[in-house]
Amino acid sequence: MLLRSKYILFTAILLLFSPLYKSNGAPTHPDEHSPQVIRKLLVNAINNGKVTDSLYSKLTAIKNPTALINGYIGTLQALKAKHTWNPYYKLKYLSDAEKTFAKAVIGDPHNIEIRFMRFSVEHNVPGFLGYTKNLAADREEIIKQIERNHYSSADEHLVKTIVTFLLDSKRCTPAEQIKLSQHLASL
Repeated sequence: MLLRSKYILFTAILLLFSPLYKSNGAPTHPDEHSPQVIRKLLVNAINNGKVTDSLYSKLTAIKNPTALINGYIGTLQALKAKHTWNPYYKLKYLSDAEKTFAKAVIGDPHNIEIRFMRFSVEHNVPGFLGYTKNLAADREEIIKQIERNHYSSADEHLVKTIVTFLLDSKRCTPAEQIKLSQHLASL
């Protein structure tokens, strides 16, 4: 079951970020701190600890990061936990990620991309570790913003990916599943 959950997370991240680039693989936006560039690097970071560490260093060096940048940093901290073999550091990085995600959510509480990143990390962390306390709140906020068509910086493909992930997560109520399925059909 844990392997399937990891597969769902990695698939969601790949689907989430892959259409943002031209067919030759070049970013469509030249700014190295743009969400499009960071998303591409996050895809590479999933299975590469060096990319994770490099992107983490670049993003944490930003003075006055936005809430979205903090969300990316939280995701990278969770990936650092994935890449380390040391149980102490796995827990430390997850704890750091939890704090960073909280800061990101405080900075932009209605941003569905931030909420989705935290939801997907918490969905894939074993429940006994205690890092899953925001799943319901994030799910509810994401659904509320989707129903309002308030996507922040998210594009249609990102929203489709988020809705599909929520449905596949099996963490939605039957009523939420119906609403999400209808919204997905309308996109």
